[in-house]
Amino acid sequence: MLKLDKVTKIYRTGTFGGQELHAVSDVSFEIRNGEVISLIGESGSGKSTIGKMILHLISISMGSISLDGKDVSSLQGDRLKEYYRYVQGVFQDPFSSYNPIFKADRIFQVIREEFYPNVNAQEWDEKVENALKAVGLNPEHVQNKFPHQLSGGQLQRFLIARALLLDIKFLVADEIISMLDASTRIDVLNLLADLKKRGLSILFITHDLSLANYISERAVILYRGCIAEMGITEKIFNNPRHPYTQMLIACVPRLDQKWDSQVNVESMGAQMGQIDGCVYSNRCPLAFDKCKQRPVLVEIEPDHFVACWKITEIQT
Repeated sequence: MLKLDKVTKIYRTGTFGGQELHAVSDVSFEIRNGEVISLIGESGSGKSTIGKMILHLISISMGSISLDGKDVSSLQGDRLKEYYRYVQGVFQDPFSSYNPIFKADRIFQVIREEFYPNVNAQEWDEKVENALKAVGLNPEHVQNKFPHQLSGGQLQRFLIARALLLDIKFLVADEIISMLDASTRIDVLNLLADLKKRGLSILFITHDLSLANYISERAVILYRGCIAEMGITEKIFNNPRHPYTQMLIACVPRLDQKWDSQVNVESMGAQMGQIDGCVYSNRCPLAFDKCKQRPVLVEIEPDHFVACWKITEIQT
C-alpha cells in the first residue's frame, strides 16, 4: 500500500525566490494493493506534481510518502534504486521517453544493466518476451524497431512492459492515453484493468472524467493543489457533493441533454502564497463567511469524503 500523508509542494518564484507557489497542499490519500485510483482535476491542479513526487522526480516540501508502512520520502542512492523496483511511471507522451537514434527495445537493455546484470542472455530474452506478450505485443513484430517505426500505443505498451520486468507493485499512469487514438485507448485501458487483476496498484492521473469512471474503484478530485472530494468512484459520479465536482461533471457533454453553456469552466491554476481559506470560494455559489477558513475532509457517507463547510453543515 502506498500512502500520502499531508504532502505539500511549494515552489519558490519571483526575484530571489521571494514568493511561494503552492502547487500541492496537505494532500492525503492511500492506494491499496491491487487498486486503481483516479486523480482527477483540470490543468494546473497539481495532478502531475503528485505523480512526480511519488516517483521521486521532484522532492516534497512537507509531509510524507510511505510504501508498505516504510517512509520513502527522502530515499537516495541504492535505496532509491531499490524503490524503483517496485514503483514505476508511464507518462503522457510516449515518444519523449525514447532516444530516436536507438532502437526502442534499448529501454529493456537499460533495465537489465541496472537491475539484472547477472541474468544470462537466454533467460533475459525469455523475460522480455513474456513481458511483451503480457501487454499484448508480438515480440517478432516490435523488437529491433526504432521509435518512429512503432505507433504511440505500441510505445506506451513498451513502457508498461519495461515496468513489468521489475515485478513492480505500483504504477503511476500520468495521462497515458491522452495522445492515443480512440481505438488504441480502450486497449491500453483494458491492459491496465488486466494488470490490476494481477495485483498491480495504479494511480491513474487524468482530466477525463469518463475514463476515470471506467477504470477506477476510487477517485480523488483535486482543485488548485487541494483535495475537494474523494471516495468510491460510483458515489462521486452518481452523487457529487462538492460544488467543484458538480461543475466538473456538468461540463461533460451528454447526447441526451442540451449542454449548459453557462457553466463556469475557468481554470485558476496553482495558488500563489499561503492558502488560508477554501481555494474554491471565489468561484463557489455556496460560499459564505466560514469559507475564509480552510475546510477539512469530512466523511459524509462510508468512503465518501468532501472538503466543503456548507455541505458538511447541511450533512450534520
